[in-house]
Amino acid sequence: MRAISTGSTYKIFDDTLRTYEKLPVQTYVVRFDRQTGFYLEKYVDITIPEEKIYGVHIAKIEKVLASFAKFNRSLGVILSGDKGIGKSLFAKLLSIRAMEKGIPLIVVDTYYPGIASYLEAITQETMVLFDEFDKTFGEVRSQDGEASPQTGLLSLFDGISGGKKLYVITCNELYKLNEYLVNRPGRFHYHFRFDYPSALEIREYMMDKIPEERYGEIDEVISFATKVNLNYDCLRAIAFEICAGETFKSAIRDLNIINLYEERYEVILLFKNGYKVSKGHASLDLFGGDEYDINFHDARYNDICTVYFSIKNSTYDLQLGGNIIPAERLEIEYEEDKDLPKEALKAKQAGVSHLLIRRKQARNLHYAV
Repeated sequence: MRAISTGSTYKIFDDTLRTYEKLPVQTYVVRFDRQTGFYLEKYVDITIPEEKIYGVHIAKIEKVLASFAKFNRSLGVILSGDKGIGKSLFAKLLSIRAMEKGIPLIVVDTYYPGIASYLEAITQETMVLFDEFDKTFGEVRSQDGEASPQTGLLSLFDGISGGKKLYVITCNELYKLNEYLVNRPGRFHYHFRFDYPSALEIREYMMDKIPEERYGEIDEVISFATKVNLNYDCLRAIAFEICAGETFKSAIRDLNIINLYEERYEVILLFKNGYKVSKGHASLDLFGGDEYDINFHDARYNDICTVYFSIKNSTYDLQLGGNIIPAERLEIEYEEDKDLPKEALKAKQAGVSHLLIRRKQARNLHYAV
């Protein structure tokens, strides 16, 4: 028998009861019971299925842990980006390294009213991971008279009470985050934005995953990735099919990777004398044979020409990183010579080289200095 007192209250437990001055270093998940309230439950061990880690994860993880060691208050990290491009892997790697340094991990995967007060009561240095925060805390409606789930956590993330903690949130949709979380480095010091693998990263990954005699399929994969965002989940499935003997073209017909909507592309008209005009946001479907017309103007918004083209005449150029259509496959209607700027008139006389179509990348959310 074991007896525990809280104030003037005594509770009796059996001999399996164990008490600790600190949480043992392992993984926990927050749970709630209507009768007994909040408690921590032992969670599954964090494992990494991949032997090789792609990208700059390790350097960023060491940066976070070094900063956490120097901080005299809590430190927050936002991991944002689309599904399947490395957020969860980064969080797992960070969790493992934190536990190697003696920091327990607490996972929050469900919203419970009052959870902020419970986490504040844990004064031990811990890492608290809010996985898919935009869903868990962004899609829950608060009850009458209560603050929204995210607003209720703001004082927790301020890091001035409840002991020093490493708060990490992953999210797919930034717009679902409270406005007082983004651009607030006092609450979340770091914001790591994850993007889709580049052509070089795709090549490195595929060369690691498929036999050398199938390397000829890699250019096909890279060409496809210029038209559709491919995350590492997609690349893993493609590599599996190629290893099983499929060609990329036959595999992609059966895989759960489909073309749901038109992508946005940058379309550039290049002239033989180096002059160029571009359209920054063109909605195109590179998988069909559709015909398009695009009006181009220069930086001063002077109309230059309208170009008519068909997607079926485009081919992928690995060096330029996009699809090109040669000049002879284009139909071009220029403005009157008298209305053309001097540079554009010279370019017209020199002639068009080709039309380049490149997938529009997501806007970089960080400042480039």
